[in-house]
Amino acid sequence: MNNEKQGLMKRRLFRWIKVIVLLYFIIGIGMFYLQEYILFKPEKFAANHVFHFNVPFQEMKIPFNETDTMSMVKFFPGDSIRKGVVLYFHGNKQNIERYAKFVNVFTKNGYEVWMEDYPGYGKSTGNRTEEKLYRQALELQHMALSRFGKDSIILYGKSLGSGIAAYVASQTDCKRLILETPYYSIPDVFAAYAFMYPTQRMITYKIPTNKYLQQVKYPITIFHGTNDWVIPYRCASKLKSVLKPTDEFITIEEGTHHNLATFDLYKQKLDSLLKN
Repeated sequence: MNNEKQGLMKRRLFRWIKVIVLLYFIIGIGMFYLQEYILFKPEKFAANHVFHFNVPFQEMKIPFNETDTMSMVKFFPGDSIRKGVVLYFHGNKQNIERYAKFVNVFTKNGYEVWMEDYPGYGKSTGNRTEEKLYRQALELQHMALSRFGKDSIILYGKSLGSGIAAYVASQTDCKRLILETPYYSIPDVFAAYAFMYPTQRMITYKIPTNKYLQQVKYPITIFHGTNDWVIPYRCASKLKSVLKPTDEFITIEEGTHHNLATFDLYKQKLDSLLKN
């Protein structure tokens, strides 16, 4: 009888092992093939879509190559005084309309805000690749240099856009880099949810923010909340190891991925940076 029970237990254990292994492969395959859908959540607009914002703005459509067009909106301060320009690289959801509500803090301090939509977002057209995200962001910075001095250009990256802003910062000379809810790298974010997989090899998009920050020569300020469950705080806090002694990593207690702009610490610190 004991032998029968042992045999039954072994068969059950073997079946559970097979189920676990099967689930492991199914989830891994799903993550590999769905990574683009997981990472990017664009909302497209028709070419004749009309924007409505509560600050003065100008829409621009910039031919990037024979097939791609980059859609950008410039937001302006209410008066004619310009301290400079903020190049704002937004998150992974929807398009410019979702993030336009955040420009007031910059325009009230005398900065224009230039915000692009990534390929496939809003009115921007073309296929999306990591290299193209970088190239279009650099094009935006080159356009800004034609109108503003390098000491008048601030790079701002939110969530997905933080890695893109960090890349531009690593390649150019500007006034400051500000990152909101950044990540160490894209594979590192996936690993936070699926630690049992070799995400560094599986995930196509790398965007290694950690590597880019090491090449930035001017001031960096980072904001991250302790209750961020999209890009966990522990993922962003690893960036502290690559910051210069003069850089700032500002922890917002109980801040989430979506509400840092409502905290006094964020508002006061950002205002002080923009007034300088």
